[in-house]
Amino acid sequence: MIRVLLCDDHRVVREGLKQILADAGDIEVAGECSDGAEALRQAHIQAIDLVLLDIAMPVQDGLEVLRRLKEELPRLPVLMLSTYPEKHYAAQCYRLGAAGYLSKSADSDQLIIAIRKAAAGGRYVSPAMAETLAAELDSRGNKLPHEGLSRREYQVFELIATGMSVKEIADRLQVSPNTVSTYRSRILEKTGATNDVGIAMYAVKHNLITP
Repeated sequence: MIRVLLCDDHRVVREGLKQILADAGDIEVAGECSDGAEALRQAHIQAIDLVLLDIAMPVQDGLEVLRRLKEELPRLPVLMLSTYPEKHYAAQCYRLGAAGYLSKSADSDQLIIAIRKAAAGGRYVSPAMAETLAAELDSRGNKLPHEGLSRREYQVFELIATGMSVKEIADRLQVSPNTVSTYRSRILEKTGATNDVGIAMYAVKHNLITP
């Protein structure tokens, strides 16, 4: 059996994933957690073969948890799961040592294949991600401004683009308004936008949000 630590902050998502994994027959959920700090703690005390980790975790986000896990438990495979399209964070996850990156829109068969491959010591790369990585290699040095945003900056960027205020974003991300304002300043500098409307127009122009 492949023993999996399931890390996602939404209970309904965890329940759905547990059912999918149970149907596989050779995979079992050995533990589950709902925030990044607990994910790190559980990974150190549970007898597990793989971590299935949501990228958007509270307390400590998934990228930070991934980085810590690869430093502290380098042989433990970590498979990242996200609502974000592969083009946004997959390359960064692979650079940090992830054994794979899957969108939550992926079908259950793809998830099972990824878990089995990662648990066996391999790396799972979807066909779409293979094309994205190839394109990144071809265009290295010619990145668009938003591709230079950190994960947290990109989160704030998306929320600003959808019309949320600094206070609303701070409440959503559980950070202070001053922190959001700092991210906003960096976003304006990196994208060349002059205000929130400019950020929204930039996002629409590059098909990052639906107008």
